[in-house]
Amino acid sequence: MAKKRAMVAAQNIDLSAVKYEQEEIKAPHLTGLAFKLFVWIVEAPIIGSLIISLLKKQNKMTPLLRNTVIPEAPMFKPEYPPQEPEPGVVALDEDGKPEDRVEVALKCLPQYDPASCWNGDSTPSFRYWKIRDYAYAYRSKIATPSVVAEHIISVIEEFSNKKPPQPLLISFNPEEVRNQAAASTKRFEEGNPLSILDGIFVAIKDDIDCFPHPSKGGTTWMHEVRTVKKDAVSVSRLRSCGVIFVGKANMHELGMGTTGNNSNYGTARNPHAPERYTGGSSSGPAAIVASGLCSAALGTDGGGSIRIPSSLCGVVGLKTTYGRTDIGGSLCDAGTVEIIGPIASTVEDVMLVYSAILGTSLADRISLNPSPPSVPNLSFNDSLNSLGSLRLGKYTAWFNDVYSTDISDKCEDALNLLSKTHGCEMVEIVIPELHEMRTAHLVSIGSECLSSLNPYCEDGHGARLSYDTRTSMALFRSFSASDYVAAQCLRRRIMYHHMEIFKKVDVIVTPTTGMTAPIIPLSALKDGETDMQVTGYLMRFVIAGNLLGLPAISIPVGYDKQGLPIGLQLIGRPWGEASILRLALAIEELSAKSKNRPASFFDVLKSN
Repeated sequence: MAKKRAMVAAQNIDLSAVKYEQEEIKAPHLTGLAFKLFVWIVEAPIIGSLIISLLKKQNKMTPLLRNTVIPEAPMFKPEYPPQEPEPGVVALDEDGKPEDRVEVALKCLPQYDPASCWNGDSTPSFRYWKIRDYAYAYRSKIATPSVVAEHIISVIEEFSNKKPPQPLLISFNPEEVRNQAAASTKRFEEGNPLSILDGIFVAIKDDIDCFPHPSKGGTTWMHEVRTVKKDAVSVSRLRSCGVIFVGKANMHELGMGTTGNNSNYGTARNPHAPERYTGGSSSGPAAIVASGLCSAALGTDGGGSIRIPSSLCGVVGLKTTYGRTDIGGSLCDAGTVEIIGPIASTVEDVMLVYSAILGTSLADRISLNPSPPSVPNLSFNDSLNSLGSLRLGKYTAWFNDVYSTDISDKCEDALNLLSKTHGCEMVEIVIPELHEMRTAHLVSIGSECLSSLNPYCEDGHGARLSYDTRTSMALFRSFSASDYVAAQCLRRRIMYHHMEIFKKVDVIVTPTTGMTAPIIPLSALKDGETDMQVTGYLMRFVIAGNLLGLPAISIPVGYDKQGLPIGLQLIGRPWGEASILRLALAIEELSAKSKNRPASFFDVLKSN
């Protein structure tokens, strides 16, 4: 008989006695025929349940969920205490027009100097074209949206013909892109662009509705049972700003993976190293931005799915506070850990897209009581002075628990440079119960995924899922109602720990991922793979953003010895997007000189 364990109340934990325990995931790495056989076994009625039960016990999940008395009441959605207003910010009207919010955000950016971008190569290092560069080019008649569209279409079509398949987009209609670009070009000719985002090319992850494209979620069948009749709320807001949608970006099937592997359509490749994964599940969005084809993309993030691929591909990814953006019109719009957020090549572009898409749903305004949205005012010198007062929390033992010290060293260098330049104070913190946080998140997202997919699986579509999704589903089916409630009790404990930490610091800093982009096994291209050790490294630092709904951003800060991008993560207070955007911009500016041109990069603005 299993021994009962009782947790002490969260407020009574002695932090000085907390010892960091390295995460050790016990599960086989399988591809090919062995993987297929494993899936067949775990889906078998009796032996499958025994194997899943054994794996859960080996990974300390069962004792925590079934044999532990948790004194806290369940927290079924994030709940936050009232937050202090952020300093040096400009408020945005979430009930106003998206294009008006974007205009306000634009005025908060540092002054734009076209000469530094267009009069020769004044900087020796590589830089991406920003949204303001495109807008300047269009207004100055250096380029038109229609000309840029033709460059993008030719590259996308080239990608679609690669063998083995490695598509950036799952759904792509060249004529649809041309029509949008022609309309934008006409607006510029008439001198009436809708906003700074007019004529800007954006990809939409395949689990977010973008009419008239289907939303397959990376599957072969979701569009057969779910019809797209209109844009998702976030997509509609971008469309009103004049954005041009290139199509639906590739993704790990149904978001149930961190590598970006997709055996249904082909796996998107990392622009910095085509033999390596992009990270997932927003694989296509991160890759298409990193390759220069789109200024921005929308992704979803329920377990690091924006931040992980942004880190691995060397771009910027923002995971907003839970409920800050309306998730209506996505495949994951009924969960408690997911958000829709922007991926872009620069912090200022993330800020512009974020300003367009933000706006809490009416239901979430009632339950979450969000602080008003805002952006940092970066247009005056005092903006940098606001950085000096920021306290950055670092749990060193956790921070250094990475696959290669290249990661922790580069992140440490960026933080040291930040402190030296702007005077930010580094504060040592302790975050207890990290294993409990990972378990609570897995049970939460797994149960919520299963609930939304069960009707289709019972209808026979479950057999058409990829092998790695079926492996995840077998695990999720083993969770009971009491497991889910236990996970929500843990959520309240972990929330308490973090709110106490935010009484001492303004931002928590970590590497975004515990490893850089992993190699794609050739045997995984056809039927996928399961590698929970890699998943553990990729998800090591991202969970708080999802289980607790906290805002977080990944910023590139350099490369490992193999030339693979490394990301630094900033985790903010609830509703504290403006503070992490300000800090992210400062880190980006300090890291700008070390930027490498991706191996697969396309200059669609100045192509001849």
